Amino acid sequence: MLARSEAFSGFSVDDVARAKAFYADTLGLDVSEANGLLTLHLAGGARVLLYPKRSHTPATYTVLNFPVEDVDAAVDELVRRGVRFETYSRPGHVTDARGIFRDDGPTIAWFKDPAGNILSVLDASHTP
Repeated sequence: MLARSEAFSGFSVDDVARAKAFYADTLGLDVSEANGLLTLHLAGGARVLLYPKRSHTPATYTVLNFPVEDVDAAVDELVRRGVRFETYSRPGHVTDARGIFRDDGPTIAWFKDPAGNILSVLDASHTP
């Protein structure tokens, strides 16, 4: 029944205007706004809906991944644009000082949007 539906994902933000500025200006994404909702228009035709929620609580998991050819270059560019990368540490898994995880799995770096939702840039050669 839903196999032909052009499904899309979505997540909440606490401030639509701040989210629009971040996703459009800082990340350079194509963003549209209608009826108080934002739509991220991603490469390949994917769409993600961002909606306001008064009682917004940031996701504790990665809500959006951006596959890139060069994680180091992407991190450098995003840092120049004001993005701060997260550093995580758990036994056997540690991000480096720049926030890049290089151990078990794809090279990946996590950052947060203004609403605290977790996003990542990761090595495109390790994505589906």
